[in-house]
Amino acid sequence: MPTDFQPLALRPDEVHVWIAEPERINDRALLDAYWKLLDAKERDKQQRFRFERHQRQYLVSHALVRVTLSRYAPVAPEAWAFDTNTYGRPVARGEWGPRLRFNLSHTDGMALVAVGWDAELGADVEDAQRPGETVEIADHYFAASEVAALKALPPERHRERFFEYWTLKESYIKARGAGLSLPLDQFAFHLAPGQAPRISFDPRMQDVPEAWQFVQWRPSERHQAAVAVNRPRGQPLTVRWQFTVPLAGDTPPRFQAA
Repeated sequence: MPTDFQPLALRPDEVHVWIAEPERINDRALLDAYWKLLDAKERDKQQRFRFERHQRQYLVSHALVRVTLSRYAPVAPEAWAFDTNTYGRPVARGEWGPRLRFNLSHTDGMALVAVGWDAELGADVEDAQRPGETVEIADHYFAASEVAALKALPPERHRERFFEYWTLKESYIKARGAGLSLPLDQFAFHLAPGQAPRISFDPRMQDVPEAWQFVQWRPSERHQAAVAVNRPRGQPLTVRWQFTVPLAGDTPPRFQAA
């Protein structure tokens, strides 16, 4: 990176979310540039995907992580190196890793990476129009209060509410860094119009609701997204997002509030 590098401003009470649409990026030169950013392990994993669209999703999303992190720290995108915890969660190596937190999520049609300073965070995005069961999955995996609230809605609202719960739950377990080792039925979200999502815990979870804040939004008509931040409830928190094409020169950013 140049010596006059100026990182993008990111306050301690902010999370920035950068969103890419892999299926819309068809510029061969850009895709080749993304490939050059990946390390050997990432390239090997990308090649193992059977279908081209999954290879594209992996390539774009992992290039998105590297380019995004380099907006906030004086490290070239190709120079980032990562470790993973027991559950596979990546953490950046080096002096910036302990402070610059990030989380990647991708689904059909969209990839996003959330970044913040000094606080554990998790993010999730889902294709809410994908076919499949909703109430049936909730019956088996969600907390009883969530199942009851979901079934109390008109049937045409079930899919929307299911993905609201699902993205919130995913964002929380990713912020905890423990993946699906955390039982989904031992914590519950409570949603009310005009209010931020609230979480409650079964005593076995050994966590405190007041320690977490959650933000959810619809980045497209098709997608539902959520961010979890380990920041005491009541303290200010702003989550801002924008679409990007990595390496395509989209600065200065024009964020939207989630």
